Order: sequence, then structure tokens, then C-alpha cells
Amino acid sequence: MKKLIGIFAMALMALFAPAPAHADPPKLKVVTTTVLFEDLANKIGGERVEVKHVASPKFNVHFIQPKPSDVRNVSKADLFIFTGLDLEAWADPLLEAAGKRALFRGGERNVDLSRGIPLLKVPARLDRAEGDLHAYGNPHYTLNPEHLRPMAETLAADFKSADPTGAAEYDANLAKFLSELDSKLAEWRVMAAGLRGKEIVSYHDDIAYLADFAGLKADVFIEPKAGIPPTPKHLQYLEEYLPANGIKVITSPTFYSRATLEGLAKRTGAKAVTVLQNAGELPGTDDVFAFHEHNLRVLSEELK
Repeated sequence: MKKLIGIFAMALMALFAPAPAHADPPKLKVVTTTVLFEDLANKIGGERVEVKHVASPKFNVHFIQPKPSDVRNVSKADLFIFTGLDLEAWADPLLEAAGKRALFRGGERNVDLSRGIPLLKVPARLDRAEGDLHAYGNPHYTLNPEHLRPMAETLAADFKSADPTGAAEYDANLAKFLSELDSKLAEWRVMAAGLRGKEIVSYHDDIAYLADFAGLKADVFIEPKAGIPPTPKHLQYLEEYLPANGIKVITSPTFYSRATLEGLAKRTGAKAVTVLQNAGELPGTDDVFAFHEHNLRVLSEELK
């Protein structure tokens, strides 16, 4: 009997004993829409976060179809990170299916990374005849590397709000990231200096923020209107426009028609170049720095 009482007492002591000081804190469960945001969240969150993304970079982020596993992941998440605006039209239905109201758009655990970003091409009016217009402005702000700073600061602030005990760690990770970013930006601005004033044609108007950073002219697109595939008439116009204006480069992410790009390039003497819309589209580009490095490097090489 004494032995049983002793065992029971030891069990109670173990049950109510304080956790050891070195015990790891529970990780914040985070779901992001893209690989770029996943990498950025890992850089700022460090060991205190567990991050999963929804959208495969093999596909246009506009048209992702979330899977049941994505609904499960979001239902367990502490934070949901997305582009905001109207880029990921599927994000709101995904959040509703998961049923966690704090993660809904505008909720305390919803992280909209467009906060603090100066948006380009905000339409004065909406007209469906103009194609797939974005009501809040061009949503592809992630293509400007300078926007990594406000996005990282937003993440650090929201991580601290969700996990106040980790504030010092998030601040340290942010400081480390911004130091590396400043070093990279200095290199990228040198690369961009050689692009200033040169004109390119891109498949879709996802290039606006990168063009703004690099001083490129990018006002003509393979799509005659946003989201509208090129017609034979528009392709004929481009076949005349490119050589007449000395345009050497046509850009596109990986998921648009390469046949259209290569055919136009062959007929005009231009070069079809892959400028990524999403991190991870090509091997080795799932890191935010590698993503921007690729885009600026290929443009610099082809526009010498």
C-alpha cells in the first residue's frame, strides 16, 4: 500500500511540476498562399513557426484550386498570410471552408502583406470590357525587391502580436533579414542601372513593379487586355511593334504558353526570357533573394 501511495504521489508531482526552462515553446502554425511568403515567414519566424503554403508555383496563382489538405491545414493555423487585394480569388472561399473566423480577411490573425505597399495602376473605374482589371490596383507587388522590407516588417509585427513571448526573437530575425536585404538591394540597384530606359514586352502586366524598380519601359503586353489570350491580329501588331522599336526581350513566367513566346521571338528576332512571377517556378528560386536575383540577372544579361 505504501508503495502504491508513493507511486501515486510521484505521478501527481510529475503532473503538476512546472515545465523545464529549456522546453521548446509551441510553434505558431502558419499557412501562406505562396512559396515566396512561406520562405519570408520562415526567415522572420525562425524556429518559432511551422509554415505551409497552398499554391504550387507551377501554376498561375490567380487560378489555384485548394485541396482538402489545404482546408485542414488552414483550420489548424494560427495565422494566414496572403497577398491581399484580389490576387488570390480562392483565398476567401478557402478560409470560409476552414471556418476559423480570426483568419478571415480583416480578422486579427489574417496577415495581408499589401499593407504599406504603394500600389500601381489603381483603376479610375472598373470596366469588364478592359479585361481582368484588379479593383485595388496591380497586385503583383512582390516583384519589386524593395517591397520585401514592408512585408517583413508586417510579418514581424503580426508574429509578435500572436506570440508576444517571442518578440525578441522576431525582432532579431527581422534585423538580420533587413541587413541582408540592404546588402542585396545595393547589388540589385547596380544591376538595375543598366536596364534604365530600355523597353521590354511581357506576356501579362505582372512586370509593373519590377519595371518600376529597374526603370524599364513595359507598357505593351502579349495579352491585348489583362487575362485575354493574344489574338492573331494582336500578334501581327506585335510582330511589327517589336522590331520597329528595337525591343530585344519578351518576358513571361513559366506557366504561360512558351509556344506563343518562342514563335513571336523567332519572327521578330527578340529573345524569350523567363521572368518569374512566383518564387519556386524554377529550381533554386524558392528563396526570396534567389527569386529576385534570377529576375534581375536574366534581364541584365539579355539587355546589355
